[in-house]
Amino acid sequence: MADSSEHILSGSIRNKLQELGFDIWGIARSRTLNECGPLIEAWVEAGMHDRMGYLARDINKRLNPENLFPGAKSLIVTGLGYYSENKQKDPEAPVLSRYTYGIDYHEVISKKLEKLLSWIKSSQPGTEGRIVVDTASLLEKAWAREAGLGWQGRHSIIINKNIGSFFFIGILVLNIDLEYDNPFEKDYCGDCRLCIDACPTGAINENRTIDTRKCISNLTIENRGPIPEKIVPQLGRRVYACDRCQEVCPWNKYSGQNKTPEFAINEEVAEMSLSDWKNLSEEKFKRLFSKTSMCRVSYEKFMGNIDAALKSGN
Repeated sequence: MADSSEHILSGSIRNKLQELGFDIWGIARSRTLNECGPLIEAWVEAGMHDRMGYLARDINKRLNPENLFPGAKSLIVTGLGYYSENKQKDPEAPVLSRYTYGIDYHEVISKKLEKLLSWIKSSQPGTEGRIVVDTASLLEKAWAREAGLGWQGRHSIIINKNIGSFFFIGILVLNIDLEYDNPFEKDYCGDCRLCIDACPTGAINENRTIDTRKCISNLTIENRGPIPEKIVPQLGRRVYACDRCQEVCPWNKYSGQNKTPEFAINEEVAEMSLSDWKNLSEEKFKRLFSKTSMCRVSYEKFMGNIDAALKSGN
C-alpha cells in the first residue's frame, strides 16, 4: 500500500499526464513477467518472428525491466490515440496505415515523456528514469495490461474500453515507488473473431500472436526483401503497414479523431493521386516522409511495395 507521499506524487503525475495530452495512463510496479516467457519462446521457436532476429535474443532479459534500467521500481504506461477520420482522398491511391500520417510517434511521445521526467525530477530529487517508445527490449503490451490500460485483443493489440486500440504506447521506467493501478484482468473480446477472419493473409494466430511471415505490416516495413508473390494478391493497395484488423474491431467503432496536432495527415500526402504515387521521386519521398514513421524504409523498398500493391488489383 502506498504511503501518503507516494499517493500525492502519483496523483500529481496523473494530472501532469493529462496536461501533456495523453489519452490514457496507468502505473505498474516493476516485476519479472515470467508468465510471458513460454509464449514468446514458442513463438520464436516456430519462426514467426521472421527475419527480426533481435526478437529471438535474450528473451529472459526482456521479462524484467531491471535488465533495461537497473533500479527500476515503477513503470508509467501511457496511451496516445492516433485514429484519424481524415484520410487519403484518391480511392485508387496506395494505402498508408493511419499511424504514418503525422510526425514520427517516437519523437512526439518521447518529448512528452521527457517533460514528465524533468517535472518528476524537480519534484522528487534523486529520481532517474528511462523512456521507452517501441525502442528497447520491454514488453510494452504486457506492461500496458499490467498498468490497467486494457486487454490484449485477438489481433494481439491492446484494447482500451474507452478509446479502442488505435493508440501508441509510451513508457517511463522510474527508480522510485509510486501508487499502483490494478492490472487489467478481464477480456472483452468474447466470442468475436472479426479481426482473425478479416486479416487478408491469415496472419493472426488463435493465441493472440502474429505470424509476421504473413503479416502485411511486417512485410512492407521490417522485411527488407521483396514482398512474397503469394502475399501480393492480398495487399489490397496497402504499401506501408495495415489497419484491417483494427478497422473491423467493434471496440474501435466509436474511435474519434485524435487530439494530437502532430498526427494530422500532411495535406500534400492526402491529395496525392495514383499517378503521383507511381511517379514519386526519391527527393519528394524524403521531403514528405523523413520526419514520419515511414523513415524506417528506404525509397527503393517503398517503391517496390507500391509496385507489388498495384499488382494486387484491389
